[in-house]
Amino acid sequence: MKKKLYIISIIFLWALFASFTVNAEMLDRIVAIVEDGVILDSELTQETYRIVKNLQAKKVMIPPAFILRKQVLERLIVDKLQRQLAERSGIRVSDEMLRRSINDIATRNGLSVDEFRKELQSQGVSFKAFEENIRNEIIVNQLRAREVGSRIKVTDREVNHYLETQGEVSKEEVQYHLEHILISIPEAASASVIQKAKEKAEKVINDLRQGADFKQTAIAVSKGGNALKGGDLGWRKLSQIPTLFVDVVTKMNEGEVSELIRSPSGFHIVKVLELKGVSKHIVTKTKVRHILIKTNELIDDNEAKKRLLSLRERIIDGDDFATLARANSDDKGSAISGGDLNWVGPGDLVPPFEAAMNKLAINEISEPVQTQFGWHIIQVLERQDKDNSVDFKKNQIRKQIRNRKIEEETELWLRRLRDEAFVDINLDRL
Repeated sequence: MKKKLYIISIIFLWALFASFTVNAEMLDRIVAIVEDGVILDSELTQETYRIVKNLQAKKVMIPPAFILRKQVLERLIVDKLQRQLAERSGIRVSDEMLRRSINDIATRNGLSVDEFRKELQSQGVSFKAFEENIRNEIIVNQLRAREVGSRIKVTDREVNHYLETQGEVSKEEVQYHLEHILISIPEAASASVIQKAKEKAEKVINDLRQGADFKQTAIAVSKGGNALKGGDLGWRKLSQIPTLFVDVVTKMNEGEVSELIRSPSGFHIVKVLELKGVSKHIVTKTKVRHILIKTNELIDDNEAKKRLLSLRERIIDGDDFATLARANSDDKGSAISGGDLNWVGPGDLVPPFEAAMNKLAINEISEPVQTQFGWHIIQVLERQDKDNSVDFKKNQIRKQIRNRKIEEETELWLRRLRDEAFVDINLDRL
């Protein structure tokens, strides 16, 4: 029966999309009013088709069409609310910012922008639609950074507490591949509403333990942010797992489904798919010094380079680098120490400086190098491969605690945004 239902759903969705492409205006009825905007049937159908293709590529069984459309519509509503708030807040994405983002995406895929465009077209994806999706994604990220991220702080005490409770940072740490389902409840819900949600969640757990597919169940019933990915949260270190789940997950084995986990958002169900460890973090540290000449109304680029070339020749001829740095460098912070920037690691310095530094042999003096701060000559004094696990781990912990807080707060913020909005859904027919 399940297989038959799956086949019917696929046939229905393909037929629906075919109808959309042949006669779009017939489908362009309003399926939801969202504050002062609307969502059209054509938008819902197009997004549902895209989700279906993604699920098929991942070999995930697709739920009945009416369930999937309802889930997709809910996501479109939340996306619409965020874009409306961003517009009211004056958040915009310039064409230049969009161009850089798409160029970065193409580069990460090992393609030029033109090659990337052709690749999208070969997959039946409109480049214009792709641009709009990226623009919307940037806008939403900026909105979340302002509404949620700007309020999140991580103290040294929190980092140290993690180290005290989770053990030495040099030890290998377990990673967890998790799946998640959220049976949500609205804010200020009545006792009867909460009980109904709990009974639904308990039935979901029972079905999962009887062999129901977790991904398909998540797509059908979860209100979590990753529902349409089958509830997949990906690989996470312990510090990346929402605080609410930590005590439960650390006691679970591979393949195990958790008991219900209660939060203000509702009832959570977590499954541990796989476990694995991590290794030490080794980095190359460089002891480096420099002399900086800034440009201004009196010193242009040519003059700055000329001065540095003169200083470089003097150093090669035997003058002391530190003495010349104290007398000539415009970086007053390092000039006191003879231009010494001490030990630096990957990412500590701006990219043009770091790239030039990495090409130098020990004690070699660079040609003039331009950065946003001005023009530099650089000398590498030493290099060492160091086990940076402790500092790296502390930085990672700080970042992960922050990301975890952002994730938890974002879920609550989106729930409030949805609950407080005027939304009128008209999804009577498919």
